Amino acid sequence: MSPTPRGRLLRGAAGLTLAGAAHALTFAPGPLPDWALAITQVLALAVAARVTLYAPSARLSWARGWLFSFATYALGLYWIFISLHRYGDLAAPLAAAAVLLLSAFLAIFPATACALARRYAPLEPDSRPARALTGALTWAALWAGFEWVRAVLLTGFPWLNIGYAHVDSPLAGWAPLLGVHGMAFLAAFAAAAIATLWQPSRKTPLDGRRALAAGLALALAATGWLLARIDWSRPFGEPLNVRLIQGNIEQSQKFDPALLDQSLRRHLELAALPPMPGEPAPQLTILPETVMPVFQNQLDPRVWEAWRAIAARQNSVIAMGSPLLDVVGGRERYTNSVIGFDGATPVEHLLAGSTAMRYDKRHLVPWGEYVPPGFHWFVDMLDIPLGDFDRGAERQTPFAVGGQHVAFNICYEDLFGPDLLPALQPGPQGEPGATILVNVSNLGWFGDSWALRQHLQIGRLRTIETARPMLTATNTGITAAIDAKGHVAAQLAPMQPGVLPVSVQGMTGLTPYARFGDKLALALVGVVLIGALGATRKRG
Repeated sequence: MSPTPRGRLLRGAAGLTLAGAAHALTFAPGPLPDWALAITQVLALAVAARVTLYAPSARLSWARGWLFSFATYALGLYWIFISLHRYGDLAAPLAAAAVLLLSAFLAIFPATACALARRYAPLEPDSRPARALTGALTWAALWAGFEWVRAVLLTGFPWLNIGYAHVDSPLAGWAPLLGVHGMAFLAAFAAAAIATLWQPSRKTPLDGRRALAAGLALALAATGWLLARIDWSRPFGEPLNVRLIQGNIEQSQKFDPALLDQSLRRHLELAALPPMPGEPAPQLTILPETVMPVFQNQLDPRVWEAWRAIAARQNSVIAMGSPLLDVVGGRERYTNSVIGFDGATPVEHLLAGSTAMRYDKRHLVPWGEYVPPGFHWFVDMLDIPLGDFDRGAERQTPFAVGGQHVAFNICYEDLFGPDLLPALQPGPQGEPGATILVNVSNLGWFGDSWALRQHLQIGRLRTIETARPMLTATNTGITAAIDAKGHVAAQLAPMQPGVLPVSVQGMTGLTPYARFGDKLALALVGVVLIGALGATRKRG
């Protein structure tokens, strides 16, 4: 007995949901091994490409694309529930609803891409090979284009961009040229190419020409493998000896005033540990975001004296995350910052936040570091310390340490590749660009979840795009050192305190992506879409 239309609909929805859930597993090693991420991602995305490219209508294509993407985001971003419920004291049903609503909103972007592809590059089971190639290119270009829109609209939330599944695949060789959005185009095209290979019915004769799109996808992957062999940067100066501190302060305790001394003492003790046998003395010690959970002038001066004493004893620079309070032009200014100092820095400067080495976060988290207009009612429901911070300047001078130039970014700023690029450029007065990137974060909000590994995967791709090493110093993990090719050189186990000593070779030289940002990827997407529109009009 053949299934009823309702049964076919339910079976199709279940299949799409499972494919979307499998897709959610591909954004970092953990549920899947690293070698399986790209393969699973392309196959799962090929399911979405098949059912949307050949959908009877653009409306049905939108619905199918939305369901697939909703399943991806709802599972892949489940860790947001932990921050809202466990640490924000939001009731479980409301926290779950918030994650599902966010996922439903994010799914609109790929769903719209699918619908537009079906509208302007429609495919039928008997479509000619050239037309199938046009459809696959159009679907890929629209998917990548809407990934970019998702990264910039309303300050952007580009987490789970499909390019991140390919950090260890041949497509990563394209990252120094096209960045993550270009990789998203290539990954989407590979998936769509596979979709056009599927035999639509037993009555349709096999035709080798249907492999045209798949052949092009394989050629692009092979080119990426060759591009990965290019050294886009070169060593600069001597390696820098660095210590990365992971305090592992439970998030529920981090902002508790009664436990502030305990948190500070743990970080002081970790930073003050003598080098292990064979370990060189640190030139730079890096601590995570908001190690100081209060403004710098609210600390007892003796705390700053203790930190300065460690820097003096080690003859090193200490860099740590701290909220800073300034008064500029009679107005109080609040920033989420990294402050750097050595043993000679006056305590008065530390209390004022006026050190020579300072970075102020510029890409703030909505609802986390500023409250969008009209949403204070939602924030009032949470028991999370939030505030309205001020943004830092677009380009801020990297920290000069040991002959290297160290550029910081904070928390999820490393999701936004273009935001990291100004630090790589020479300054207006001829100051050198950054040779080492550093991300300081506090992912304790999300427990021991996929968020930690997803964030490390994002950092790995930033190093490939920029051909710069990146260090990550986090509260609960994953604290790591990543080389300029995206390989994790060393890391600490998450959810436990520790010190990670590393020697980091700074690099100089600009990749095409570092020079042009997303412009090359957007130009590629634009050319493909213009060509597809022209082909559609010609057929019409």
